[in-house]
Amino acid sequence: QVQLVESGGGLAQAGGSLRLSCAASEHTFSNYDIGWFRQAPGKAREFVAATRRGGGFTYYVDSVKGRFFISRDNAKNTVYLQMNSLKPEDTAIYYCAAKSGSFRYIEEKAYDYWGQGTQVIVSS
Repeated sequence: QVQLVESGGGLAQAGGSLRLSCAASEHTFSNYDIGWFRQAPGKAREFVAATRRGGGFTYYVDSVKGRFFISRDNAKNTVYLQMNSLKPEDTAIYYCAAKSGSFRYIEEKAYDYWGQGTQVIVSS
């Protein structure tokens, strides 16, 4: 069982930055692909970014490319989501998730473990 805890959310102005963290309890954290998803009010949860277990591969939804950057530190069992040039439409609850299977990075159902989420609010 992998427990994931997100942190770093909060209030930011448009154009500002936030860095989210996802800390995992599992010492075999490096065996999991990690994804970030978000859910805006009244909308379905959507994929944001993912990093492969060994690193060296990242994938982003088009709306955040060039603004958000995902990275991982397996020694610290932590994945980060650096969010720059924030827009009001980035307002959402952000979730990190872990999966042991390969590929299917954008599919919610592929992920085995989920955190509780952290709220991000971007004001205009």
